[in-house]
Amino acid sequence: MKKHLSLSFAAILAIAAAAHAGTPAQPTLGYRTTPVIRVDGLSFKDLNRNGRLDLYEDWRQTPGARAADLTGRMDPAEKAGLLMHGNPPGLDGGLRNPWDMAAIAPQIRDRHIRFYINRVSVAPRAMASMANAAQKLAEESPLGIPLVISSDPRNHFQATFGLTVSAGRSTQWPEPPGMAATGDPDLVREFGRIAAREYRAMGISMALSPMADLASEPRWPRTNGTFGDDPVKVERFVQAYVEGFQGAADGLAPGGVATVVKHWAGYGAQPDGYDAHNPYGRDIVFPGGWFDRHVAPFKGAFRARTTGVMPTYGKLPVDVTINGRPAEPVAAGFSRQMLTELLRDTYRFVGFVLTDWKITDDCLTPCLQGTLKHDEVGMPWGVEDLSKPERFAKALDAGVDQFGGVMDPDILVRLVESGRITPGRLDVSVRRMLVVMFQLGLFENPYVDADAAETIVGNPADREKAMEAQRRSLVLLEAAPGTLPLDPKAKPRVWLWKMDAASVAARGFTVVNTPEQADIALLRVATPFSTRPAYFFGSRHHEGSLAFATDNPDRLAVERAAAAGLPVIVSTYLDRPAILGPIKDKASVLIGDFGASDAALLDLLTGKARFQGRLPFELPSSMQAVEKQLPDVSADSEKPLYPSGFGRDG
Repeated sequence: MKKHLSLSFAAILAIAAAAHAGTPAQPTLGYRTTPVIRVDGLSFKDLNRNGRLDLYEDWRQTPGARAADLTGRMDPAEKAGLLMHGNPPGLDGGLRNPWDMAAIAPQIRDRHIRFYINRVSVAPRAMASMANAAQKLAEESPLGIPLVISSDPRNHFQATFGLTVSAGRSTQWPEPPGMAATGDPDLVREFGRIAAREYRAMGISMALSPMADLASEPRWPRTNGTFGDDPVKVERFVQAYVEGFQGAADGLAPGGVATVVKHWAGYGAQPDGYDAHNPYGRDIVFPGGWFDRHVAPFKGAFRARTTGVMPTYGKLPVDVTINGRPAEPVAAGFSRQMLTELLRDTYRFVGFVLTDWKITDDCLTPCLQGTLKHDEVGMPWGVEDLSKPERFAKALDAGVDQFGGVMDPDILVRLVESGRITPGRLDVSVRRMLVVMFQLGLFENPYVDADAAETIVGNPADREKAMEAQRRSLVLLEAAPGTLPLDPKAKPRVWLWKMDAASVAARGFTVVNTPEQADIALLRVATPFSTRPAYFFGSRHHEGSLAFATDNPDRLAVERAAAAGLPVIVSTYLDRPAILGPIKDKASVLIGDFGASDAALLDLLTGKARFQGRLPFELPSSMQAVEKQLPDVSADSEKPLYPSGFGRDG
C-alpha cells in the first residue's frame, strides 16, 4: 500500500495547538509497506510489524521516552550504524551525483546507516523522489527506522565541495557575511524559515549549519561562511539562523529542520589563514588571547537550543586553558575538555555532537604531501599515531555521538565486544540521535510530496525576499558625486566586465565591446586568491594573498576602463577581505558584494533601491598589515582601508 501526504503549515499549527492543549492530534502517517494499527480510535504505524503498538511507535509519547524504548530494542550493529553519518554513493561514483540506490541498499540494510549527507543539486521533484526512494529502503528494515538526510548550506552563490552546495532551483541569498551586512537578525530568521521549508520539501531534515566562527584571520578561506568579525553581532545572527531553521525560539518545532552549529570552537584562528581541512593548516593559535571570544558566538545557538554541535578540525594549542588546565593538543573532536567539560558541563548543552568529516581516517604520506583522491584524505589532527579504532574510542570518550563521513560501524561493535567502550556509553549517543529523529516526525512520515516540491522550492514570493536581501547586503564604499543613479532612459553605452550582457541590455543600456566605445564601465571583480593544486581541499580553497597583483585580470580590466576616461563602477565580491587600494584609485563607484545577482546590483545602480549595507569585517590596507595582525583577534590590522561596520548610504 502506498500512502504519502505532506503536512500543510495549517496542519502543523493545528497539531502544535492540540499538543499544547494536552489532547492527542492524529499526525499524517506516511508509509509504503508498513502496516497501520488502530488504538483508541487513532492510527499508528506498526514499524516492527509485530501486530501491537510498542512505545516507540506511539506518537503520543515524548521523544525521550520513545528513544529510550527503541534503544532497548536495537542490537549492537543497529546502534553502531546509527552513529555513522555517511556519504551516499552516487551514480557513476560521483560524490555530487544523484544517489545510486542499488549501492545504498546494503548500507541501509546491512550496515544500518541512517544518516546521509545530500550534496546533490538537481530539480526539486528529482530531489524529493530520490529522498523518498532511500526512505523506502529504510522503511523495509526490521525496526522501520527512517533516514535523516542532511545538507551543507545550499541557498547561496558560492559552491565548494565539502563546504557548500549549488543552489540550483532553491532561493539564492547573500552569503552569511552579506546577511550580516544588512544588520538585521530578523532577515536571517526569515531566511532560515524559507530555506527550511525548501529543505523539508526536498526530503532534507538536517542543516549542517550555521557557522558560529569568527572571521578573525582575513586570509582564511571559510570567511565566506561566517557572519563576520564581531563576536556580539555573530552571536545574534547565529541565534536568529537557528531559530529560523528550527522553527521556534526554544528548540526544534514541527516542520522545522535540525541545525548543527559549527565549528566548536576557535576554527577561525588559523595561522596565515590556512584551513584545518588541510595538513598544512591543522593548528589553530590564540596569540591574542581571544579563545573565549571565539567561543562566545555559540551562546546564541545554545540559547535557541540547537540540536547539534560540530567540533572544529583545528588542533588546540596548549596555551589555551580550559577550567584552569592547558588544553590537550588535539582536534576538538578528540578533546574531553572541549566536548564534555566546556560544552556539556559549562554550557549545559544536551544535544548531540557530530564530528566533522573523516577525522578518524588516516592522513598518510599522500595526504601529507598532497593528494586529489578523496579516499586518501583524513584529518586526525593530534591523534595521528593512534589506530583507527583508538581514534573512535577517544572521540567517544571525549563526548562525540556521531561520526561524519565514515561508515565503519563494525569498529564500534568490536570496541563494545572488547570492553573498550561500554554498551551503556553507546546507548547514550544512540538515544541522543533518536530523540532528534522523533522530534523531526520522521517515524510518522519520512516521505515528501515530490510534486509539491516543485512549487515550494524557489517560488516567486520567496525569490523576491531573497532578492531584497541581496539588495540590502550590498555595501557602498565610494561614490563620486553625480555618478549615481544611472539613467537607462538616456541609453548610455556601457562596457561590461563579468556581467551578463543580456541582463544589462534588458534594462535599457547599450552594451559595447570596448571601453573606448562606452560612456560608462560596469565591472564585477573578486578578491584575489591562490590555491594548492596538489591538495584535495587546498585545490578548492581560496587562500593566500588578498592583494590585486599587477597582472591580475580584474585589476587590468579596471585600469583599462579608467584609461579610457570613463566613470568606472566596480563591484567586488568579498568572499575574503580584499585589499582594494589599486581598485579604489581607479573607481568612480566602489561596492562590496557578498553574493548578489546582476539584477540586484542594477537595481541599486539605477536608483530602484538604496545602498544600506555595512561591512561585516574590515578591509585591510596592505598585505604587510595583514601579515602583522593576529589570527585570533578581529579587526586588528594597521590602518585598514575600510573599518568593520563601514558603509555609505546612497
